[in-house]
Amino acid sequence: ELEAGSTAQLAELDKNYAEAKEEHGDLEQNESSIHRAVFFAQIGAEDRAHAAYEEVLQRPTTTLNQKLDIVFGKLRLGLFAYNPQIIQKEIERAHELVNKGGDWDRRNRLKAIECIWHCSQRQFKEASDLFIECLSTFASPELMSMAEFVCHGALACAVVMTRADIKKKVLDAPEVVEVMGAIPAVERMLRSLYECNYASFFVALADVETQHLRVSRYLFAHRRYFTREMRIRAYAQLLESYLSLTLKSMAESFGVSQEFIDSELSRFVAAGRLHCVIDKVGGIVVTNRPDTKNAQYQRTVKQGDLLLNRIQKLAGIVSM
Repeated sequence: ELEAGSTAQLAELDKNYAEAKEEHGDLEQNESSIHRAVFFAQIGAEDRAHAAYEEVLQRPTTTLNQKLDIVFGKLRLGLFAYNPQIIQKEIERAHELVNKGGDWDRRNRLKAIECIWHCSQRQFKEASDLFIECLSTFASPELMSMAEFVCHGALACAVVMTRADIKKKVLDAPEVVEVMGAIPAVERMLRSLYECNYASFFVALADVETQHLRVSRYLFAHRRYFTREMRIRAYAQLLESYLSLTLKSMAESFGVSQEFIDSELSRFVAAGRLHCVIDKVGGIVVTNRPDTKNAQYQRTVKQGDLLLNRIQKLAGIVSM
């Protein structure tokens, strides 16, 4: 029954193309061919869809906007099948077309697609920048809903943005506020981190993992990385306010046991992710923030030595 319906619909599309070829111009013919390619994509005929898109794309009569729509169609196919080669190739092609004069709407649609692609590649800095750029002009419901887009973008921002920027650019953004009711766990995680309510933060982080990270086809592979980075961020934020504090008070702040905090901190300190020392006998965590000024001084001296060596070499060559 499904095959019969698909065959009938394909016949109707072929008929429409034949009519456009006889009675209309090149623009209508191209649009009819694009509809045919979209139909192949909708029924899961990926190879036929790509071939149909490519055939229209290579026509000399295809307009710039039609070419961009075709590339977006191929990008959606690539994202659906999660084919990195196709996605990267079509993003590069889309940039070339947009630089030739793509309109405002299609530029923003490309930014939204790139934002999600960067999320899937764990490139959260690039994803957060694109998210902020296209948040107020998001118009890609064919990619995902506004709430889903905000969820992915906000999670990317949570990893890389400063606490002040999260409040200003994410939590207080009107577009984010409008959809936060649909993703309450994300809002609770960001707000509790900003307000330094670490016990609530841990609960919200667990909810984010189960409700969003585990069910997102773009973030599922990075769920462990995300939860680890967010825990490190929360620990570092608390430790930044103190020269030292007890393991007991830190465990109470996060709503966990002292054994758990001790295990977590030991692992992250050994990996060089947290700058502190654990006094197990005294039950105290002592911070030892890196001396940034001294590091900058040493780096400047090193770069100066390299520059002097190059000047001396150049002087020797000139004197010869």
